[in-house]
Amino acid sequence: MTKPVAETKPASAAPPLSPSVRRHLGKSLRSHYADSLTEPVGERLETLIDRLDTSQDRAARS
Repeated sequence: MTKPVAETKPASAAPPLSPSVRRHLGKSLRSHYADSLTEPVGERLETLIDRLDTSQDRAARS
């Protein structure tokens, strides 16, 4: 006994979102993430950002 294989549509076959839906989603996401943009960065994340900045500085100089 075999299971039927579900057909999947490629991402390009999905209908585009209307401009009003895109605006609504954009506003919702901005309001949802607005607080996180003003919160301080955690110590661990700050360390990782510093390491990335340092490695990019070295790469730019070489």
